[in-house]
Amino acid sequence: MRHKFEQNAEIDADDPLVVVQAAENSATVAAILAYLDKYQAPHTGIIPVKTPDRLVMVKTAAIILADVQHETLLLYTTTETVTTHETLRHLLQRLGDDNFVQVSKHGALNLDHLQSLEDSFSGNMTAILTNKVKTAVSRKYVKALMTQLGL
Repeated sequence: MRHKFEQNAEIDADDPLVVVQAAENSATVAAILAYLDKYQAPHTGIIPVKTPDRLVMVKTAAIILADVQHETLLLYTTTETVTTHETLRHLLQRLGDDNFVQVSKHGALNLDHLQSLEDSFSGNMTAILTNKVKTAVSRKYVKALMTQLGL
């Protein structure tokens, strides 16, 4: 990826205009735009999660896995499992953290809690996480996970 700076006195220095140019809207372009969207988003390290009976403050570093089961999102943390009806997509947007990687249409894991990956059947993998939590990595998401791991 190439980049350059062009000075323009008509644009406010505290509110720069960023233009991404490419031959087509690709996955790389989408990733750059998503990064720019998250650039100035405040991240306190704690997110509120609405459960059926209360609002729980969850430390993002403690989240091991987010997994959807029967229209319910389960957040496996180092100390407990938090249940909510939030969508996985919305949670990932709120987290805004590159350490959280979607590994299936129903799950996302925190790379800080990934201990190992094992081959499974049909190109899938199994992720072994902190507290012996396991999740499937579907073959559709294996390449993105490997890219995130730098492989």
